[in-house]
Amino acid sequence: MKGILLAGGTGSRLSPLTKSISKHLLPIYDKPMIYYPLSVLMLAGIKEICIISTEHDLPLYKKLLKDGSQLGISIEYRIQKKPNGIAEALLLAEDFIDNSSVCLILGDNIFYGQGFTPILKKATKLEQGAIIFGYGIKDPERFGVVAFDSNNKVVSIEEKPAKPKSNYAITGLYFYDNNVVNIAKSITPSSRGELEITDVNKEYLKNNALQVELLGRGFAWLDTGTFESLLESGQFVETIEKRQGYKIACLEEISFKQGWITEKQLLALANSYKNNSYGDYLIKIVEEGI
Repeated sequence: MKGILLAGGTGSRLSPLTKSISKHLLPIYDKPMIYYPLSVLMLAGIKEICIISTEHDLPLYKKLLKDGSQLGISIEYRIQKKPNGIAEALLLAEDFIDNSSVCLILGDNIFYGQGFTPILKKATKLEQGAIIFGYGIKDPERFGVVAFDSNNKVVSIEEKPAKPKSNYAITGLYFYDNNVVNIAKSITPSSRGELEITDVNKEYLKNNALQVELLGRGFAWLDTGTFESLLESGQFVETIEKRQGYKIACLEEISFKQGWITEKQLLALANSYKNNSYGDYLIKIVEEGI
């Protein structure tokens, strides 16, 4: 399975913060925002990743992440000229996807919870159909919403409905079989002029090929698209890291634990963060076998 990380858009909801820098490079406590969705792909065991962003911002991502080899992964880049919808990412990365199944994640989503990695690993074994994730929130009208019948069977998916049929929002994490490219080609732009990922999911639902995993109370899903949620996300990460002593979305640690880089390579990465707590943490991983 391959991974696509969509980090496009104008970030207008976070302006003026985003006037000179991509939203996905803003700090969430001690790491750039893009580290968090990238860590999800890596925890899933996905090593071939395509990052999609604007022509203006891509050089910044290349400077930050390079080709991924320092982390034992491979990163390619594609340009999204205009914010034409999430589903367009599947078309822009068609040659990258090739004959593989694919995981698509949005660059402003943060996931955290015990047992999340096994869920991700299971989803990567997908051969047919699609898997999406639902999360109960108090304001589902801001998102795509999935509704169920009394037997927990999915009956509808709606994009930002005025009157949601449930309180389960669809998170920005999607697993698809290889047929998703053809489905993305078949949909037409919505009234917003965008290729909606909801329409892709509806096609899978219509073909009885859509699975929904519900993330329960033990999970946190944070969308960092507003000033308030950006601040709350940083505070959440700070609280967890300080209390537990472990870092969330530490790419170097994930690579090391996956066996993608050696102890020597990890120490070299740690030395690039001299004189700060991030570098100290990486050294501690080696010294104490965290």
